[in-house]
Amino acid sequence: MASGIIVWLLMMATLKLNPLLVKGEQQVPCLFIMGDSTYDNGNNNNLLTAAKANYPPYGIDFPDGPTGRFTNGRNIADFIAELLGFDKYIEPFATVKGVEMFRGVNYASGAAGILDESGIHLGDRISLNRQLRNHKVTISHMSTLLGNNMTLTKEYLSKCIYIVGMGNNDYINNYLLPQFYPSSLLYKPEKYATILIQQYEKQLKTLYRYGARKVAVFGLGGIGCIPAELDLYGTKDSACVDSINKAVQYFDDKLIPMIDDLNSNLPNTEFIYVNSTSIEIRDPSSIGITNLLAPCCQMSSTIANGQCKYGGGACSDRASHYFWDGFHPTEIPNRVTATRAYSALLPTDVYPFDISHLALL
Repeated sequence: MASGIIVWLLMMATLKLNPLLVKGEQQVPCLFIMGDSTYDNGNNNNLLTAAKANYPPYGIDFPDGPTGRFTNGRNIADFIAELLGFDKYIEPFATVKGVEMFRGVNYASGAAGILDESGIHLGDRISLNRQLRNHKVTISHMSTLLGNNMTLTKEYLSKCIYIVGMGNNDYINNYLLPQFYPSSLLYKPEKYATILIQQYEKQLKTLYRYGARKVAVFGLGGIGCIPAELDLYGTKDSACVDSINKAVQYFDDKLIPMIDDLNSNLPNTEFIYVNSTSIEIRDPSSIGITNLLAPCCQMSSTIANGQCKYGGGACSDRASHYFWDGFHPTEIPNRVTATRAYSALLPTDVYPFDISHLALL
């Protein structure tokens, strides 16, 4: 009798909260997102921080205007939700309430890192450790709504997809700013990458203990090619700051071994790796992008140099720009990243398979 009630509760939670699942259109009952400003959709809005995007011209092409997304329109998390068949975007932890959390929660935070100290010079931010604690709070609320049944809650969570994209700020807002952080003075690039991976693996194991079983881990892209780093470091004969890309590559190279280790040692789980470097657009002109260097919005000159100026202008040809501000892509590259993470174009895009296959498990 008790098991029958549990099954009924799970079905009601799934069908009531996810009507598209009844039609066979929504592929998983819920989607959880952990990450940085690439995925943030409003968690930083009320924090005391320079890393926020809830003002114009951010959101100029988003139906709701400025929401806290660090781009002109939709971010990667939004597109992945669309591809998985969700009828609306996943709510941020800062505002999600009640049964809405059964659809999933976005915990991502601008300036957040794997290391707690990354991004501290910008003010408050929700590091990955804090995002994990927030997820634990969500799980507790879900369990309460399901009759204080943690077994049922974890059974439900096991069917969800988790997106995790961290590490950018451990470089951009830590290792590459020796005036604020000693990490580059203490560690050579390969050693620093090892420290990050060791911490990251522990955090992903914590996520597993909380009930995650289907997890997509996004790697880092060409940080040395973003406008803010080009302005800060400059280049010689290269289009990018090669020393930065080389340092970041040490981190990316350690992700597949980490994924293998997690899949080998954690029962009944599937971690996959999304290779952002492989996915980066090789021929931008093929999708109408002709400007690879200049940010689209007017730049701020505050401590968060590289973000859009409050109320500043924006270029009219946004579809032709790769970068929205000094750090973040426009909507079009976000769409490409999400689409190829969901359905790989090249064998190197993902390992061992893409998000569409993860959803089927």
